[in-house]
Amino acid sequence: MTAEHHASQAFDFDPTASSLAGEVDPSVMEELLSIRSSIDNIDATLVFLLAERFKATQRVGVLKARHKLPAGDPGREAAQISRLRNLATEAHLDPAFAEKFLNFIISEVIRHHEAISADHERQAGRADSAS
Repeated sequence: MTAEHHASQAFDFDPTASSLAGEVDPSVMEELLSIRSSIDNIDATLVFLLAERFKATQRVGVLKARHKLPAGDPGREAAQISRLRNLATEAHLDPAFAEKFLNFIISEVIRHHEAISADHERQAGRADSAS
């Protein structure tokens, strides 16, 4: 199933919704809706890609918790930001925007890793007290 199919099944989304309906030439509206349809497909794909990314980072969080590693890795994060800025430049995307986006993702990943670590410590504490 496509991301578009899943997105349309998630809620009642009207891809033709617009406050411009009836205000602009129908041919302009048709072109606008066509472009917006592509944007909607990209947005749905981004959501599914982020979900996959967070599944992988959850696995990293469990591994870090198991081995008592810190939630963040500043060296890795700096390398990723530099890499993403370069990719953004190549793709003609504002590198500052790309950096802000990745910083947001990194902060969420670290928050998740801290929660996983705390949960791991609680479980280890229970196991110790049960022995």
